[in-house]
Amino acid sequence: MEARAKLRYYRSSPQKVRLVADMIRGQQVTRALSMLSLSNKYAAKDLEKLVRSAMANLEQANPGVDEGTVFVTRITVDEGPRLKRGRPASKWVRWHRILKRMCHITVELGVREN
Repeated sequence: MEARAKLRYYRSSPQKVRLVADMIRGQQVTRALSMLSLSNKYAAKDLEKLVRSAMANLEQANPGVDEGTVFVTRITVDEGPRLKRGRPASKWVRWHRILKRMCHITVELGVREN
């Protein structure tokens, strides 16, 4: 049994989101949710929501699944498109480019039978 949830075009850099994703990779879902709720990182709140969505998808496909056997089997953070912005600079440069990064996050949950 497996379930998946995706969050696309998330307005944070992939590097910052990967720090949070590495915390919960391979963890039990209940432990991952508690870690995310206690984290101070910006992306933790939205990742918690995404894990809850994947858990709801798993329960929808397999009613009555035990939360104690569900684990985060895979979580990937891929780079999305960039918003190109700029701001004024000195006379000779005139313009500094600012890249506002986005990412795509995928969470997969699986059930481990003991």
